[in-house]
Amino acid sequence: MTAMPDFSLCRSASVLIVDDEPGMRQFLEKALDKHFGLVETAGSIDQAETLRQRYHFDLMILDVRMPGRSGIEWHEALQDPNRHSDVIFMTAYAELETAIQAIRVGAADFILKPFRLEQMMNAILRVLKRRQLLRENFLLRREVSQYLELENPMVGDSPAMKRLETVIQRVAPTPSAVLIEGESGTGKDLVARALHQHSGRQGPYVPVNCGAIAPDLLEAELFGHTRGAFTGANKARDGLFSFASGGTLFLDEIGELPLAMQSKLLRVLEQKAVRPVGGEQEVKVDVRIVAATNRQLSEEVKVGRFREDLYFRLNVLTLTLPPLRERSEDIPQLAHYFSRRLSRELGLEAVPFSHEDLRAMQGHHWTGNIRELKNFIERCILLGRLPLEELVRDDNTDSGQTGYPSCWPLDEVERRHILQVLDACDGNKSAAARQLGISRKTLDRKLAGWSGEDSDSDHASDQEQEA
Repeated sequence: MTAMPDFSLCRSASVLIVDDEPGMRQFLEKALDKHFGLVETAGSIDQAETLRQRYHFDLMILDVRMPGRSGIEWHEALQDPNRHSDVIFMTAYAELETAIQAIRVGAADFILKPFRLEQMMNAILRVLKRRQLLRENFLLRREVSQYLELENPMVGDSPAMKRLETVIQRVAPTPSAVLIEGESGTGKDLVARALHQHSGRQGPYVPVNCGAIAPDLLEAELFGHTRGAFTGANKARDGLFSFASGGTLFLDEIGELPLAMQSKLLRVLEQKAVRPVGGEQEVKVDVRIVAATNRQLSEEVKVGRFREDLYFRLNVLTLTLPPLRERSEDIPQLAHYFSRRLSRELGLEAVPFSHEDLRAMQGHHWTGNIRELKNFIERCILLGRLPLEELVRDDNTDSGQTGYPSCWPLDEVERRHILQVLDACDGNKSAAARQLGISRKTLDRKLAGWSGEDSDSDHASDQEQEA
């Protein structure tokens, strides 16, 4: 028995049918309307160009011989580098020269009339599968370049980590939304990736940092936009919701979303459809949402900075990640893991850790959690030694004192603490200022005063990612 074709790829796709025969247009429109998110028809190239300027089409089914201009002469569409559409040509004339011309202008397929509907549907599915592969390759390149940190596995055998792994295994196969809470640097992105890897979903994993995208661009980044929707929108573009269709969309720093954007996100989650900026048609999406924040969203709701209805929509299940200081038994394993990985990446020898070294690391507070530990191990490898002077213990078991050495002046304690928090926040000044409880302007003024003393502040400024 022949298996039924999988038309799931068509749900979020748009198609334009161009043929001067009304019967052919009606035949294809009726057949495709039940599978595609958007189906439009045109009886001439001029009508088709008008529609192309209004919508972005993933696929065009185009008759070669048309009154006026032929399909092969539709240069606006076939040679537009900014708005690419795959094209399936149709013709009733089996001429070799015509087929060669169609291939030269970029035809994805070529079908002779009359044809069976099955032939056309198979051709469409081949084209869309190739388009999906190109999309996944794009996402892979984007993921590797922007989220290399996600390659780290979840390391640790502490009770907290074992409980977390158990919950992930149970929850991952479900479509339910998951909210991940925890301090900055605790590995929320790794948990999101683990949820996707164990979900069984066939679509891609698409991470996006909501705090790193300018608010006026966030809607277009998530939902896509049409050509001319705003200044600089020279071509139509799919949003990350569309790219993630069939997979998982990880919304990191969800607490940074402006209230107006929260309202639009809520509607998308409820309707399971997106409307590109400047567009009129909604496109269905099948996306599993995982969100993360280093804020207490319940408190943000109380003070009016986060919508209560969106919070309840996301808070189907909350996973709270423990800070590194509450699972210090994992620090030796993490230190050895980062030492092996970073020594390979840097091309330098790993620094051996003694039992006393590991105990010193376990006694440190690690304000920036795993991210700070990784940066510390990297410095060890670069310096060729373990800078124990940076590891200030937070108990009085050895030294009889707490905090920084009593011989340090107050301004040096402040300087070291601010630079440590900035390093833990990966150079993000806005995030560091929030954690320190000071304004961004105050932080900038202090860093400017130290710029001639310590290159760390220059390094942090170079790495800054505005939230």
